Amino acid sequence: PSAVKLEFFAPSSQTSVCPWKGNCNYLDVVVDGKTNSAAAWTYKNPKSAAMPIKDHVAFWKGVVVTAAEAAKPMA
Repeated sequence: PSAVKLEFFAPSSQTSVCPWKGNCNYLDVVVDGKTNSAAAWTYKNPKSAAMPIKDHVAFWKGVVVTAAEAAKPMA
């Protein structure tokens, strides 16, 4: 969870339910003024069997995740 930058996310009204993980909360990914709706998701309060994924963020819909160091221009 500490590896993601919260400034690139906005709450989404979309949710879903997994029988063993619990309630899933989706997030809009916002970069350069463009919104990729519900392109990330997280389990804020997973069921006990899925507790290791609590607050982790997963991506889909074409999102490419890079390390902050990779985004810096080369000298």
